Amino acid sequence: MTTTTAQQLRHIVHLRFELPDTVQLEDLRPLLEQVTPQVQLLDPDSAILDVTGALRFWNRDAAEIARLIQLRAAAHHSVRAAAAGPSRMVAAMACALTPPGRLLTVEPAGVSAFLRPRPVRELPGVGPTTARLLIQHGVHTVGDLAGLPLATVQRLLGTRTGRTLHDRAHGHDHRPVVTKPVARSTSAEHRFTRDELDPAQHRRALLDLAGRLGTRLRTGAQVAAGLTITIRYADGATTTRTRTLPEATHHTRLLARSAYDLYATLGLQRARVRNITLRGENLSPAEHAARQLTFDHTIDKKLLIEAVQDRARRRYGTDVINPAVLG
Repeated sequence: MTTTTAQQLRHIVHLRFELPDTVQLEDLRPLLEQVTPQVQLLDPDSAILDVTGALRFWNRDAAEIARLIQLRAAAHHSVRAAAAGPSRMVAAMACALTPPGRLLTVEPAGVSAFLRPRPVRELPGVGPTTARLLIQHGVHTVGDLAGLPLATVQRLLGTRTGRTLHDRAHGHDHRPVVTKPVARSTSAEHRFTRDELDPAQHRRALLDLAGRLGTRLRTGAQVAAGLTITIRYADGATTTRTRTLPEATHHTRLLARSAYDLYATLGLQRARVRNITLRGENLSPAEHAARQLTFDHTIDKKLLIEAVQDRARRRYGTDVINPAVLG
């Protein structure tokens, strides 16, 4: 269970548990952290461990450590686990193919042989729409995708998505194990200086909130699968609307569009609004999100500009770049 990064060998273990009703995934954290502090839990039933620093302590290789965890989990919690490796991506794909209680090891030299025959839809980040498009162009397996020139993949899928999936098709995955738990929600609030009647000012506040929420999510490498808007009126009453997003996202443009749609469902008529809160719900790591394909290449450009804006804000302050309407 080893993988090669640009500078060093890494050893990754991916575990999938069958949890009885009496056991939560978080209950397994102490057991896993006895093996290595580099533990990331993935709801509802999986965990990733970077055991690179634990090999010498345990005097075992990664596969033997995975078997040790399986035995301990079964003894202490009456659960069974499946484990695989070597990188996060390859480990997750192999783990999905491994029956509970079994162990599948993919060595670094065997990554290509493991990936190439797999259906392209199994590659992380390939959703149903992307899979259909690739198959329409004769790309049925991960090996087919790896065999295409990068420029061809980017013309089909867009610059950013094309590069990411092309790299993954070649087994390149250097994502670290993130030990900090992902928050389930995050919110931003706008308080008006006076009770506001103007719908244009309400929408202006929503755009500002979507920008703040998007920046926070991108900084934390998270995406939101749902959005909630809460309006507080001059008399203290509140109205709340929630919806599931078409796709989990951290992009300001997509968050703002959904926020506007939620606001429209309220049908406010001359409402005196005191403050608006926008909350991203059901957060998850951004690395697990798949983006719906579109043939509008201007969207890719806008998302690239968004990344440039984030870098400028980190260096010069959050107010250095804002939409013109907020100027």
